[in-house]
Amino acid sequence: MASAGVVNIRRDVDDKFYRYRMPVLLTKIEGKGNGIKTVIPNMSDVSRALSRPPTYPTKFFGCELGAQTSFDEKNDRYIVNGAHDATRLRELLDGFIDKFVLCKSCKNPETDLILVKGDIIVRDCKACGKRTDVDMRHKLTTFIVKNPPAKTKKGAKKGKGAHADAGEGRGTESDDELTKKIKAEAADLNEDTALAKEDWSADTSAEAVKARVRALEGSMATASIGGEDDVGSDGDDADSPYGQLGRWVEENRGKEGSVGIYKKIQELGIEKKHKTLLVLVQALFTEDVVDEISKYAPLLAKLVTSEKHQKSLLGGIERLVGLSHPDLLPSVPKVLMALYQVDVIEEEVVTQWGTHVSKKYVDKDTSKRVRKASEPFLKWLEEAEDSEEESDE
Repeated sequence: MASAGVVNIRRDVDDKFYRYRMPVLLTKIEGKGNGIKTVIPNMSDVSRALSRPPTYPTKFFGCELGAQTSFDEKNDRYIVNGAHDATRLRELLDGFIDKFVLCKSCKNPETDLILVKGDIIVRDCKACGKRTDVDMRHKLTTFIVKNPPAKTKKGAKKGKGAHADAGEGRGTESDDELTKKIKAEAADLNEDTALAKEDWSADTSAEAVKARVRALEGSMATASIGGEDDVGSDGDDADSPYGQLGRWVEENRGKEGSVGIYKKIQELGIEKKHKTLLVLVQALFTEDVVDEISKYAPLLAKLVTSEKHQKSLLGGIERLVGLSHPDLLPSVPKVLMALYQVDVIEEEVVTQWGTHVSKKYVDKDTSKRVRKASEPFLKWLEEAEDSEEESDE
């Protein structure tokens, strides 16, 4: 199957860093004459992003087009009879999202469909807590009542699979080379007078980093402008400081080093905000993220000043590998290793993150996939800790 791009679930939101995203709907025409049909090869992926059964949007297409539909859930085939243009089906998908996904009150797509009194469908919003009615005049409602959504399961158990060697490439030679890169760029930062006052240290030892974190955490409450980050908000406004940062970094990626990027962040007044890392990761890193982490290590060390910042950094990685570059999923252990080696994520934080699925930054299924991919690194951390304890005995 051809790889689909990713778009905002609400396509009226023109923000590349909007939290809720889905794959672009793909279509494939099969057959001829009266037997011609439109197959939607990635309907399961699209529906998963919407937290709806794939039969619902497929049936919605049929209702809107006056066409018969068929589903083969076992073989993951969802079909609408007739030849239908992909653009038209994407427009219809927007209609489905508006009618059966978005909360009528806050327009957030994080909703569940539930049946009230057996035959009334409402959208239960996890974002604002409100329940809003679905227009029961639409033909799809009859299908939903007859085929109600499965109830959400509480607390999934963490699975354990075979673990690869996450420590690959962590030899002395690579560590030395990495240290040289970090110290070289940190030296460049210290030469800059505007940033010299901020005391960028070339010392990247774990003790030094933790000391900086403790010192900076103490001043977070008074140093942050405008108080805490807007929890749960992704800055849908493209003119927000975060939207401006994202666009600027994408336009200047490769042209600016850590100093230039940090100056821009300072200019926007968001150098203390943990959400800055969420946006920065998505805008700055590409499929070469492992190498790029070492390149921008001093910048990350400067911005990551608390556990919240670490979690936001990991949230950005979730979006990067889970949504923007899904081909990077097998490289998640190497990405985490690179972050760990430059001391911007701590063992306790990444272990807690890796063992608790969360819908804060991506949808639940994507969160599961990213954490599943991280297992080799988490296993390596566990074994490394055991080895240290044994050597101390």
